Amino acid sequence: MKKRASLNDLDFGPLQAFQERKSLGEHVFESLKQAIIRGKISANEWLVESHIAETLGISRTPVREAIHKLEREGLIERQPRGGFTVLGLNRNDIEETFGLRSLLEGYAARLAAVKHKPFELKSLEKKSDQIYRYREMILKEQEFASTSNLDHKKMLKYIRKRDAKGAERAVKDHILRGQEMVLKEYDKQRLDQAEQVLRND
Repeated sequence: MKKRASLNDLDFGPLQAFQERKSLGEHVFESLKQAIIRGKISANEWLVESHIAETLGISRTPVREAIHKLEREGLIERQPRGGFTVLGLNRNDIEETFGLRSLLEGYAARLAAVKHKPFELKSLEKKSDQIYRYREMILKEQEFASTSNLDHKKMLKYIRKRDAKGAERAVKDHILRGQEMVLKEYDKQRLDQAEQVLRND
């Protein structure tokens, strides 16, 4: 049985204030979308229109509008027995996202290497220690945080030297290393889920 999404700790904000600027359905859509993206509503959790409407103290019409928009955006899918579940990422999504990032960010690094002004790099260089601490916090894995920090220093070095190819290559390598780590975690979670299902059978 699918787990129903808990909406208790979600912040939908003052709905009345938002009605003036955008429709109530649009506000509910944005709130649910952000909750899904940020993982507050997890993959495979069940979204129930009546439950959401009751929790928010609104009619089902704006909730229905929001749910249909989430379905069109590919964040949820209709279930044969009714209701919707949140879709998780799959390997293709991850690979496509990181592939696009490596192209776009690699090209941005190439442009930065060619077009930057020296003073623009100074503030980045001054903040490199703070950036490292931040990476350590969000990446949780110290080894990867250290590698990530070295990667960023390497990118700056290439940009400073106006080495467009080197900067682009460093960014792409960094992003593909990140992809490898995300896919490793994805595979681990899938294995954990499969083991959980086997234990419950």
